[in-house]
Amino acid sequence: MTTFMEKAGQVDRKWYVIDAAGKPLGRVAVTAATLLRGKQKPTFTPHVDCGDHVIIINCAQAVLTGKKLEKKMWRRHTGWIGHLKETDYATLMATRPEKAMELAVSGMLPHNTLGRQALTRLRVVAGAEHPHQAQKPEVLDI
Repeated sequence: MTTFMEKAGQVDRKWYVIDAAGKPLGRVAVTAATLLRGKQKPTFTPHVDCGDHVIIINCAQAVLTGKKLEKKMWRRHTGWIGHLKETDYATLMATRPEKAMELAVSGMLPHNTLGRQALTRLRVVAGAEHPHQAQKPEVLDI
């Protein structure tokens, strides 16, 4: 018996919608990362990008447990000496909740070409409406 290896042209991609309202940010990100990578499929092949499209709605209503709103920081560097920018997650969730969800999902994907390809199939929306109704996405319950 031989091991099945999926080819890049044979991948059948589905669309999923995840509602993040009232759910922990990390739990939603884990589910999205699993779907983007395609690990739930029986035809998963580690070296092939075989994941699905994921739409995350209601990111502004996602919950951070514990004291993460005050203590967790988003750090980025401009490239200039001494220009490390820090933003706490209370400010980030109030101003850019989509960015907080994208950061959580991207941290759970591999940091290589496959991870960057998978991240292009992620759509994050702060509200309840999304512009991808034509793709007939399947609602996923966490």
